[in-house]
Amino acid sequence: MTTTTVHLVRHGEVHNPERILYGRLPGYRLSARGEQMAQRVGEHLAGADIALVRSSPLLRAQQTAAPIAAPHDLPISTDERLIESGNRFEGQRMGHGDAKLTDPRNWRWFMNPFRPSWGEPYREQVARVVAAVHEARAEAEGREAVLVLHQLPIWVTRRSAEGKPLFHDPRRRQCGLCSVTSLRFVGPHLVGLDYAEPAAALYDGAVDATGGKLT
Repeated sequence: MTTTTVHLVRHGEVHNPERILYGRLPGYRLSARGEQMAQRVGEHLAGADIALVRSSPLLRAQQTAAPIAAPHDLPISTDERLIESGNRFEGQRMGHGDAKLTDPRNWRWFMNPFRPSWGEPYREQVARVVAAVHEARAEAEGREAVLVLHQLPIWVTRRSAEGKPLFHDPRRRQCGLCSVTSLRFVGPHLVGLDYAEPAAALYDGAVDATGGKLT
């Protein structure tokens, strides 16, 4: 059976001076540094045997996909299954106004962190991303595919692949800006997972761009 790799790329830094929880809101673009991050990940994947590039429909993901697709002369297709996770507090500043955690009117949204009750269930996120991954894997069989999407859907998909509980501490996510989480398949079977942060030099707390291999 052939070996196929599907790379899950998180978008770069977003221009968001008001620190809004932007979620699925349209129009949020990469910052100047985010554009540099996208260039770094494009360079990181320039030598890969990429057969297709797909993106979330959101602008920041499409902008990140552009320098990945360009060296391979590939179009960027859009997949709704790669959208950001839904969140009840989209458009608000966390800790302020309507999203304030101490406001009793919001307590019902925080009753079940394992689901989570304030947004799209983790299992639903995994299901849609996994479906997109396997479709890309089949189309790119024997080569590599790139899917550009968002932190939380990538992270819960990775935890599912590793057989870990989907509930987690958000502060411990290993899914930096413009990071690459690579799923390696033999035929339809997942055989390994790699992680790299090609834009490591552009932000604090990153791992080396060579990544840490997980088996």
